[in-house]
Amino acid sequence: MTAGTDGSWIDATGTAFRRADPQCRIVSLVPSLTDLLCALELAPRLVGRTGFCIHPREIVRRIPKVGGTKSLDADKVRALAPTHLIVNIDENEKPSIDALRPFVPNIVVTHPIELDDNFGLYRLLGGIFDRELQAARLTDALRDELGNPPPCARVIRALYLIWKDPWMTIGSQTYISRMLRWAGIETVAPLTDIRYPVLDLADFGRDACDLVLLSSEPYRFTERHRRALAGDPRLAGVPVALIDGEMVSWYGARAIEGLRYLRDLRGRLDAAPDGAPGSA
Repeated sequence: MTAGTDGSWIDATGTAFRRADPQCRIVSLVPSLTDLLCALELAPRLVGRTGFCIHPREIVRRIPKVGGTKSLDADKVRALAPTHLIVNIDENEKPSIDALRPFVPNIVVTHPIELDDNFGLYRLLGGIFDRELQAARLTDALRDELGNPPPCARVIRALYLIWKDPWMTIGSQTYISRMLRWAGIETVAPLTDIRYPVLDLADFGRDACDLVLLSSEPYRFTERHRRALAGDPRLAGVPVALIDGEMVSWYGARAIEGLRYLRDLRGRLDAAPDGAPGSA
């Protein structure tokens, strides 16, 4: 996600985009990018979003829904006549997006993995939609947070669970893993190139990890799940905590708040007697 030498902006697929018309019509299929577009003061140009695009609540509630990130209603998208569609490689399915290419002039593809990729997102969307000043403000805020990591006397090995039946975690090559690493938390996972692998809990006891984190999304883990896992003999007494998945998986503008959240989380983990407050 870089700027082209000819004044264009280049997305994750290498596609170049020119400055959008001020009256452009945007449909966002990515919750964190809907949030970012609003932070860039583009809410008046948003004509569609997914049901999972829930922030900022008072703004998005007035924007029509077009299905889910992976259950897109193509007819609804077409009816909105968007000039731009904002998508993500991980969150949206390529066949569904490709089917819309004949009807949407501009499909902007994103794929952030590193924390620094947020800077590219700000440049890309700020550049295409003439919001460079707003993008610069976000850039400064994120740079300030990145430059102030929490003190970490030790590395915490964490199993970050995103699903049950089957149990699933995140690979080290994911954005979530990079966010946690900034706070001195290294994720553990099965040895595989799969980004979101299935696992056997019996392989992740005390020898494999120091902490289990239960994410609030995409599976909504609760205190009931935390208590059950804390007593599961397969984990051999590894501390278990709940974590706000939005704070570590939503890139874009929310990454700024996410780094503050992780700084606080790391302090509470280090202060907790067993290494894990009940709710992280």
